[in-house]
Amino acid sequence: MGLGAGASRQYALRQRAVALGWAAEQVVVIDEDLGRSGATAVGRDGFQRLVADVGMGKAGLVIGLEVSRLARNNADWQRLLEICALTETLILDEDGLYDPCAFNDRMLLGLKGTLSEAELHFLKARLRGGQLLKARSGELIMPLPVGLVYDAAGRVVLDPDQGVRDAVAHLFATFARAGSARATVKAFAAAGLAFPSRVRTGPNKGTLAWLPLAHHRVLQILHNPRYAGAFAYGRRHQRRGPDGRTRHTLQPRESWTALIPGAHPGYISWDTYQDNLRRLAESAQSRGTDRRASPPREGPALLQGLAICGRCGNRMTVRYHTRRGVTFPEYLCQRAGIEDGGPPCARITGDAVDAAIGELLLATVTPVALDVAICVQAELEARAADADGLRRQHVERARYAADQARRRYLAVDPGNRLVAANLEADWNEALRHLNRTRENYERHSAAAPLGDTDRARIVALATDFPALWSDPRTPQRERKRMVRLLIDDVTLTRQGRISVAVRLRGGQTATLQVPVRLPAPQARRTPAQVIAKIDQLLDGHTEAGVAEHLNQAGILSGTGQAFHAGIVHHLRVKHALASREQRLLARGLLGLEAAAAQLGVCTQTVKRWHHEGLIGGELVNDKGTHLYRVPERPPRKRTGRPPKGAARPARAPVPDRDVSPTRRAPRTRTPR
Repeated sequence: MGLGAGASRQYALRQRAVALGWAAEQVVVIDEDLGRSGATAVGRDGFQRLVADVGMGKAGLVIGLEVSRLARNNADWQRLLEICALTETLILDEDGLYDPCAFNDRMLLGLKGTLSEAELHFLKARLRGGQLLKARSGELIMPLPVGLVYDAAGRVVLDPDQGVRDAVAHLFATFARAGSARATVKAFAAAGLAFPSRVRTGPNKGTLAWLPLAHHRVLQILHNPRYAGAFAYGRRHQRRGPDGRTRHTLQPRESWTALIPGAHPGYISWDTYQDNLRRLAESAQSRGTDRRASPPREGPALLQGLAICGRCGNRMTVRYHTRRGVTFPEYLCQRAGIEDGGPPCARITGDAVDAAIGELLLATVTPVALDVAICVQAELEARAADADGLRRQHVERARYAADQARRRYLAVDPGNRLVAANLEADWNEALRHLNRTRENYERHSAAAPLGDTDRARIVALATDFPALWSDPRTPQRERKRMVRLLIDDVTLTRQGRISVAVRLRGGQTATLQVPVRLPAPQARRTPAQVIAKIDQLLDGHTEAGVAEHLNQAGILSGTGQAFHAGIVHHLRVKHALASREQRLLARGLLGLEAAAAQLGVCTQTVKRWHHEGLIGGELVNDKGTHLYRVPERPPRKRTGRPPKGAARPARAPVPDRDVSPTRRAPRTRTPR
């Protein structure tokens, strides 16, 4: 291939340098930048090499057809002139020879560089003007996202590939159901679905590739107005950075150059596109200062993203605390505290509030439970049908690829073993891909359809909404979605009691009053009526006896435990109740030593008299200690003889005894 006229003239400058007196071996040709724009020096190795050689004093003359075209950027051109002036390097072009050290020559060279930069600006302006004219009329040809193509007449139409259209439509349907881009990605991954993508660069440019769906791809599709049938231009501002890389910045809608809704067919309506952007904005704003409604998460807080502070009107965040292995939510208004370094504006425990909201929903949703059941059933069936259709298309596409590989293998000459071996390997790989796709379809299709039993279960659960709400198998995220279907926001105010102002969908409002959770010391405090009961029982029972009576009555302590003597003793001391001993002493009973001294006997005698019932006594504690009730007259000692003056009891007559002849004679003692 021969050189162009311009390139030939440039290489002919070598002979001109030789004609001026330089040796041929001294002439260096720098042609690395041929075909590259001189708008910037970044990425132009030839220009940088030239500047380096001139700066090191290796160059005596710089030759070019039009030296101002060495750098269309005036800043780069002026820098080259400064370096040439420092090293006394001459500059030559078709108009003449210039010395940068001379003021007039340097001014003329600078003017040439300015005119060259202005020429480049005028060229860009003409091209940009024609581009903007076509963009404002919607006729500009632009790269289309996957799912949209140009037909033979240059009009934008839906992709003729049914699999591509179904995949894009399924993505929008999944996002409408899931409510977030990440949930859409997880739904595609769980169903084993791939998403189409057009190759933009490389040898396979324009071909279709099926890849796993990524999060950034979902965001690109949801933000692109072309899927809503609208032509848009100017969504991104292009700017070149100091490193030479081009960066794109998203622009607000009012800054777009053109926006023409209904310019071509789309997958969704313009209203649906606006609603998708609103939902994405809500998700993004949940991380901002306002903490607006975000997609429901897995935490137990029902009002996540819906709670509003009744004092300042800001959105409240959620914190979780774990007590005895159970997670409890807390709604916290901390925006002012973060900015000013002060305490939080409001802190409200969320378990009681969530319970009140649940009771309100149970009363609100019950009349429409059957309609909900029908909608849920229809949505699940449609969802399963869409996913099954996409997987079936994957199988058909893999089968077609395998058949095509087989035909190519059969059409090759068997003697050409090099080509035949490659085609056979391609056929085997296509067959393996077909088997994997078929197995994936069969695995997911086995659980996809809903049977009569599943339909009946759904209807039964939706009809009995309280059972669905209270079912522990119901995920907390689903409960939050139910809340968002009925409630716009909830304003929480704590003034003695927690006021819960609920704003329902449609404009209805409801106000609930929730008692404030007591602090831990107060919540664990034994009620006053239980203390009074203990005070009453201590009059006739020991501490262990009091605990037994309380347990028989089903009364628990402030910590929810059964009573025992230690708890009763602690409560008695804490509340300054009189002890059992003090109560008996106040009633006139005496201790063992005092009773023995008053009776004039030893302590063992007092214990024996109490044991025999001669004197009364009361049990003081659970160790067997007694206090005794001393009578006015001491009891008499019991002996074998009756006291003097007392009548002796009559003896019973002894019956007569017959003396038998065999009776032994009395023994007589004989002195020794």
